[in-house]
Amino acid sequence: MPVGCATVISLAGASGQKVPAVLSNYLKPDEMIRGQVVIVVPPGEIKEYVEKVELAAQKDPEWFKEYSRKAKPGVPLPFHEKLGLSQKEYSAYNELWDQRKVTPVKEGNVAIRLEQTKNQEWMVRVMGRRGARISLLKYRPEDDTFNSPNGEMKRLADIDADPRSILGKWTGHEWKFEEEDGLGKTKENFAIGKLEGTNYGLLVYRLQSTLPSGRPLPDSSIVIRFPLAAK
Repeated sequence: MPVGCATVISLAGASGQKVPAVLSNYLKPDEMIRGQVVIVVPPGEIKEYVEKVELAAQKDPEWFKEYSRKAKPGVPLPFHEKLGLSQKEYSAYNELWDQRKVTPVKEGNVAIRLEQTKNQEWMVRVMGRRGARISLLKYRPEDDTFNSPNGEMKRLADIDADPRSILGKWTGHEWKFEEEDGLGKTKENFAIGKLEGTNYGLLVYRLQSTLPSGRPLPDSSIVIRFPLAAK
């Protein structure tokens, strides 16, 4: 995806700092708010259809990989006989998908605060049992990047998610770090935005790594929902 340009405006924060709009649209500086780690849960009956698609994918992994690559990301794949579902089953799957719910996880309460560092960078501090990796990211307004322990995260195109995407209709901003070397491949994404039609914002973080052999390591991913700052 292309790297976008920053849109930064000056707003007076709690202590007079200039707050980047990509963050101040969702959080007020130095104001602690409560958030919840959430997951998306579809009805249990969908498992039957997912297993059939997974079985079909094992039979022709190259076709499935290419078909998935060409499809719209984040939403159910368009119908095809090679998905392993009849037209009736495919319709049933989609009906179940549309019943998915965003659900808080157990012990997933966190506290969130937008802060400015001594180096004039910005960070979204997440306090609680989850989300510590987000606190390690530092935003640099001058070049619209986040610095991560892994390296520089560059701005991607703004998010305008399809209503049928896993989190539903939401908009926001995203940054990405990607590197491949002798130790393997690393992808790190961070996004901040809001759920359309609600008073909730989102923090979305994902870290993916693969070994030189191509074997993937366990993902580290988290979605945090929080009440938007009053304008």
